[in-house]
Amino acid sequence: MHSSIREPGKSCDMVGVKAIRPELSDAIATGAFRNFLRQLRKNRLGVLGAVLVVLVFASAIFAPLIVTHDPIRIMVGPRLAAPSLDFLLGTDQLGRDTFSRTIMGGRIPLLVAFASLGSSLAVGLVLGLIAGFGPRWLDNLLMLVFDTIRSFPSIIFALAMIALLGPSLASVILVISITSMPIYARVVRTQTQALRSSEYIAAERSMGAGTTRILAVHILPNVLGPLLILVSMDVPAVIAVEAGLSFLGLGVRPPTPDWGAILNDGYSYINQTPWLVIASGIPIILATLGFTFLGEALRDIFDPKLRKDL
Repeated sequence: MHSSIREPGKSCDMVGVKAIRPELSDAIATGAFRNFLRQLRKNRLGVLGAVLVVLVFASAIFAPLIVTHDPIRIMVGPRLAAPSLDFLLGTDQLGRDTFSRTIMGGRIPLLVAFASLGSSLAVGLVLGLIAGFGPRWLDNLLMLVFDTIRSFPSIIFALAMIALLGPSLASVILVISITSMPIYARVVRTQTQALRSSEYIAAERSMGAGTTRILAVHILPNVLGPLLILVSMDVPAVIAVEAGLSFLGLGVRPPTPDWGAILNDGYSYINQTPWLVIASGIPIILATLGFTFLGEALRDIFDPKLRKDL
């Protein structure tokens, strides 16, 4: 049985320990965090991924302090200029500073990734718990909805939805949320169905525990781990989708800086200068590698079947 599953007796004991000796509970949490860091340090790609993710977040959070020019200001001067001391990554076709636009452009992909994945995770978690713990007919109905959504190719579905709703940041978030939700819901459903037949769940029922308590205390903590790992590994795909839609002109609207939009400008003027493509392509590659490496490291750490040092 999965080592993170908490049996009823153990959960009650932990509640009592926390109530009587909160410092013991804090020590346990600190030891678990230190063990996590120790496991992560053993995974070199995981450490590299964590560093890249921190850099991506830091550049997005502190972007107003890092930029050297107004990213949307059209400046009088050389256009499509090469990198210089004044313009670290050159300028685009309108004379705007490419470095500043690249730094500020990192905010949009992260916003889309966490807004869309957060909403799809919340909805998928609720629907997955209902499907896995509810009656058979409701499970079949929800599975039909999930399979219907997943039957459409993601790109075709995204293009159709954006054509109906119009190109905007909200449309991109909505499309990614809808297409990602069935994946999380199916994972939660599978985990819930495996846990509902456990002996300790039967013992909880015999002691009069209601469905809400069983789901909140015993089922939910055991399905969150796989979900968080899955979300961390889905962030690169969402960043790529958002950049692709912006590249096609279906994402954020000009003049808002965005990696996909900058890449589109660079593709249009690649014969004059390669710096626009380089400036937008490298952050996309680094963010994708960072979240991928970190997600794989988290999977190896939290999944006992994949942990190599046991």
